[in-house]
Amino acid sequence: MREWITGRNPVFEILQTRRRQIFRLLVANGTEEKGKLAEILSHSNRRRLPVQRVPRQQLDALGEGHQGVALEVSGYPYADYSDILKRATQRQEMPLILLLDMLQNPQNLGTLLRTAEAAGVHGVIIPPRRAAGITPAVVHASAGATEHLLVAQMNLAQAIDWLQKAGVWVVGLSGEAPHTIQQAPLDRPLALVVGNEGEGMRALVAKKCDMLVNLPMRGQIESLNAAVAGSIALYLAMMARQQTKKDKPA
Repeated sequence: MREWITGRNPVFEILQTRRRQIFRLLVANGTEEKGKLAEILSHSNRRRLPVQRVPRQQLDALGEGHQGVALEVSGYPYADYSDILKRATQRQEMPLILLLDMLQNPQNLGTLLRTAEAAGVHGVIIPPRRAAGITPAVVHASAGATEHLLVAQMNLAQAIDWLQKAGVWVVGLSGEAPHTIQQAPLDRPLALVVGNEGEGMRALVAKKCDMLVNLPMRGQIESLNAAVAGSIALYLAMMARQQTKKDKPA
């Protein structure tokens, strides 16, 4: 399967990581070849990648926000779930894993994946069906962060069982949870579960979590967007782990 990735950051990250097969690069006529585009062309030249100059309208048909560049590539290379814990071991870090339960919106998924990569998450697990996958729109929304992440597709209930057996504490975000996120042990091997945009986590997934937590709200709105809530929780986990590492005696 082939697909088109548009946007300078996503295209650059794909060229940099070399996880996909790459077929050709399209550049809009008249585009100034400087900055990120100059780096993209430099990568392309080193890899002897065919580069075609085409009318901008041709790129308009491939996706919004293309910034004058599009890359034809193979489909997204999903990881095996076992590779996620291996990455944590290789980095000599406690696992930090993100589970996404039935997210539907590509923008939300892309935003969460971008945050996950920035926060040092070792891997992401998403359901294989009835949820957004790693499409070109998600790659674009993540600014190419998808290309640096290990994303596995797996039944989430089974994934939680597997993680718990491996000694990972599973914390689910829920607006109706009895505990706040400050009460959760975020500075240990951790998997964070974020539910979908409308209904949150499914009952079976929530039941399997070791702990359900909410984000304290002081304003008038009842809840945050799934991508925003998940991003806040990931950064709280990252900060808790950094503080624990800092407090450990040398």
